[in-house]
Amino acid sequence: MKRNLALIAATGAVLIAVSGCSSAGSSDSQAAASANPAVQKAEKALADIVSGKVLSKGPHGETAAPASSADMTEEEIAKVKALNATAAIAMHYGGNDWATAQIAGLKSEFGKLGIKVIATTDANFKPDQQVSQLETLATQKPDLIVSIPTDPVATESAYEALAAAGIKLVFMDNVPNGMTAGEDYVSVVSADNYGNGVVSAYEMAKAIGGKGKIGVIFHQADFFVTKQRYQGFKETINQEFPDIEIVEETGIAGPDFAGQAQVSAGAMLTKHPDLTGIWAVWDVPAEGVMAAARAAGNTNLKIATEDLGTNVAIALAKDQLIVGLGAQRPFDQGVTEARLGALSLIGKDLPAYVAVPALPVDHSNVLDAWKQVYHADPPASIVDSYKK
Repeated sequence: MKRNLALIAATGAVLIAVSGCSSAGSSDSQAAASANPAVQKAEKALADIVSGKVLSKGPHGETAAPASSADMTEEEIAKVKALNATAAIAMHYGGNDWATAQIAGLKSEFGKLGIKVIATTDANFKPDQQVSQLETLATQKPDLIVSIPTDPVATESAYEALAAAGIKLVFMDNVPNGMTAGEDYVSVVSADNYGNGVVSAYEMAKAIGGKGKIGVIFHQADFFVTKQRYQGFKETINQEFPDIEIVEETGIAGPDFAGQAQVSAGAMLTKHPDLTGIWAVWDVPAEGVMAAARAAGNTNLKIATEDLGTNVAIALAKDQLIVGLGAQRPFDQGVTEARLGALSLIGKDLPAYVAVPALPVDHSNVLDAWKQVYHADPPASIVDSYKK
């Protein structure tokens, strides 16, 4: 807990220290931006969010419990180690920085707890593929499965079968329909996705001075946390910034999220030549928006998003196109999921929903944010891109 508070404090110090800085331009333009009431509102809201307050509710309206709810005593750790338990990790999609970090957090913590990971699967966003993978995992009889369901309806029966077999389930982000925390599964862990949507709205408003026409590219799927991001972004823009108009919204279903976002963004830029910015639901679609902007020769487009992937981090470091984002802390989420699963094996009662606070990221703090998100130094490609 002390470490988390230190990280939050460090992030807040960075944001407060650079308050009023614009992404490019002279000191006169920086002063003008800082004097803009909309920019001031956005900067204050971002500084407040750094306090660690969680804005999301759980999939059944639960109030978020902090990650510290999964803290373990030395006695509890010893009990878990004595079990020689096994676990599996069943991802919805593994081909991004977020998934890689979440798996790393899980494996790191499972290793410390003496829990052997016997399988890791990737459904590539295909529910039928995930159902088949879960059926195969059931035959391996792990004590615990940590998983992110691709679809709350299509995967329900498969997860119910695992629960009926006595396998403990901890979910990431999404929960199958009809399943009850404490009975059918242990808990669900996510970032404050609504809060990250709010963060990206304020980053967008700050970048465009609280005025202009923008487009939105959302996730066209029944997926709990990505809907929260969209709601957090859209509600904040509509309620807080009357001079920002959302003129176009497009959903993308994947699995080629970058390619579909590029097509959607290109169409928006053609239809609305005066478009000021585009919001993308996470970093991979944002990469497609960047490609569309470059293809259109629109280097002034402002793009806000969620998740600190490598390519958007490079753009932030260069101060190009990406103006800010709300980052998850996937490594910490993985650690929390592993601990909740471990505690369930020794019979401890646990909260139904645990959320990790949003992390505002812009050009000024992208290098420090990378360390907080991934528990590692940023790669050379990001460091070398940073404007001094």
